[in-house]
Amino acid sequence: MTTVSQDEDDEPSYVDYETFLSPDFRPAAFANSLVVSTNNPSDSPLDLSTPLSRVLFDAQEVDSHIDVLTTRSAIPLLQHTRDQTTASKRIIAELDAQIKSLNDSYRQLEREVIDKHAEADEVRQVSLRLWETLRLGRAAGRCLQLGRQLEIQYSELGRSGGTAEDHGALVRCSYTILSLREILEKKAPGQEGHGLNRVDAVRSLQDTLINPIERAVREASDRIVREFSIPNSMPFSQGEEVRARMASAMTALYLLSPILGTKLEKWTPRFLLQALESYIRTALQSGVTTLSRSLGQLPTLDKSLAEVTAKCQNIVSLEIVLEATKTPSHPLLPAGAQQLGQVPLLQSLLAHLETSSLPSYYWRTMAGSLTGRVQDIVNRGGVVARTLKSNKTSVGEAIRQAVARGCQPPNALSAVRGKDKAPGNWDREIAVMTGSVLNNLGR
Repeated sequence: MTTVSQDEDDEPSYVDYETFLSPDFRPAAFANSLVVSTNNPSDSPLDLSTPLSRVLFDAQEVDSHIDVLTTRSAIPLLQHTRDQTTASKRIIAELDAQIKSLNDSYRQLEREVIDKHAEADEVRQVSLRLWETLRLGRAAGRCLQLGRQLEIQYSELGRSGGTAEDHGALVRCSYTILSLREILEKKAPGQEGHGLNRVDAVRSLQDTLINPIERAVREASDRIVREFSIPNSMPFSQGEEVRARMASAMTALYLLSPILGTKLEKWTPRFLLQALESYIRTALQSGVTTLSRSLGQLPTLDKSLAEVTAKCQNIVSLEIVLEATKTPSHPLLPAGAQQLGQVPLLQSLLAHLETSSLPSYYWRTMAGSLTGRVQDIVNRGGVVARTLKSNKTSVGEAIRQAVARGCQPPNALSAVRGKDKAPGNWDREIAVMTGSVLNNLGR
């Protein structure tokens, strides 16, 4: 594998430099070729001394060549090394001066800029913390001031138990609670309430004053709605008093209804709608139970119908009060989420119940519940069923009169509805109610 080649001085060399300098040279392949070229592949064992000798010969040749080159070129190499050393010393001397100038400039920069910037940054940090403390102090002070105002307003409500003289305190308390919510619920960085949850005085204010008073205001408003009643015998002055108290309670429930976690464009006064729906449902359940029992005991029918009529008149009164009470301005709702033009509260309830009239909703829902009760009476048979069938005409007439009377507003609220308000046509409700009883009696 070794060949004779010529170097720069035309001295013979037996090393195949081209083979060893080839980019695709592989030691294992080269060793294998040496073994194959010096042995018969069928021999066993193989003779490795000959290829090993050739490799050692090439190594000695290279070593000798290196020795000749270094001996012959020692003076030029030393001269080159000395020149490089001298050049390096000159460069280092020049760099020392530049580095010294650069270090001096850095120290001057450090004195004039970095140190002063560090001092300025400390002042900035102190200023920011002072400002944050001042902001928290102002926000906490405002909360405490509103808390004191809420405490006074609540004491006005409680002095005489929420009567006509102080029911307006429900609304005043609600607006103050909304002002506190506006601060406490805005917790994002940069907002007024950011960090207030870490102030002990504010947390104590929430736990011992704001939350208990909010619950008390809501409970008082719920109680007023739950106890709402304007009988036909009530004088006008008392009717006005009950109406005003009811309006205050509904306004408070409207304002206190939660906003967080709801889409503002779909916001509804949840607390108000729950209280009103519960009032109507309670009236319906009581009416259905009373009327169902009296259909099995006809002597009590007139009394039961009178109770059902009275409950419907309360529903009519509720509708009148809701129609006369406008939606209050809500400080936490954007203009787009509020009812423009201060529309009546009645619209929200009608939309929630999916009806066009509360008395109509009352009678139609009651009729739907009575159908099954009457069918049970007929299916059981006996004296009760026969008595009911034999008196179906008088029962139907009594129900018709009860529906007609129940849909009339009480005298105390006649002025609120207005003289130009045309009386409603309740023929459909009468037909639905009488049909729920008579149509299930058979012939």
